[in-house]
Amino acid sequence: MNYIARLFLLTVWLPVSTFAQQPGLAQAAMDALNSAMLSDAQVAELSRQAVVEMDAKNPVAAPNDPYTQRLNRIVTRHHTVSGLPINYKVYKVPDVNAFATADGSVRVFKGLMDIMTDNELLAIMGHEIGHVINHDTRDAMKSALRRSAVRNVAASQSGLIGKLSRSQLGGLADYMLGAKFSRQQESEADDYSYDFLKRYGYNVMALATSFEKLAKQGGGGGSGVTQILSTHPDSKARAQRVRDRARRDGLAR
Repeated sequence: MNYIARLFLLTVWLPVSTFAQQPGLAQAAMDALNSAMLSDAQVAELSRQAVVEMDAKNPVAAPNDPYTQRLNRIVTRHHTVSGLPINYKVYKVPDVNAFATADGSVRVFKGLMDIMTDNELLAIMGHEIGHVINHDTRDAMKSALRRSAVRNVAASQSGLIGKLSRSQLGGLADYMLGAKFSRQQESEADDYSYDFLKRYGYNVMALATSFEKLAKQGGGGGSGVTQILSTHPDSKARAQRVRDRARRDGLAR
């Protein structure tokens, strides 16, 4: 029985007295049901609101900033990926990190740009976008809603999402930024990035070298590097997997 069906049975078959005595249980069940039933468009809207909040809390590089100009040059061919419109910004913070959200927002941190080549940045962004295309970020958002104290986020009949408070959006943003994916999800996002690089004529080895740089940087113990490694583990093994595939494809020796 799937998750939504179990929640439906919970709300239908538990005695009314149970919910009367434990109103928190009723609210929790409805919140979980609501988050599970959100459409992709509604999850994207919640993600957009959360990213707006993140943008307000972080120093965003200005349009004429060298970091923005470099990023724009790198992604000039990729403002739509797999049919999804993408918007890019740079956070001028030293953390080695990047993320993408269900609404098509991609945020790259200055610290990551400082240690990666252009193709390596594309590889990492391709990986993060892969999580969006594969619906990993959608599922992470639904999980965040189930775990959070957000109330009444279910869509109205018009399909619109009610505006959340700044604290609620901040909580969702923090969860999205630290979301951890399964080993299979990470491998599938790696494959998406590899295929993305190959399709557009980039060197697929950039994906391997980006992982190798992260593994090397992680040995230095920097907190910013630790953050991305905590959500993207096994960098050495993943780099080797890319190298092995590139050899099979005749793209590396």
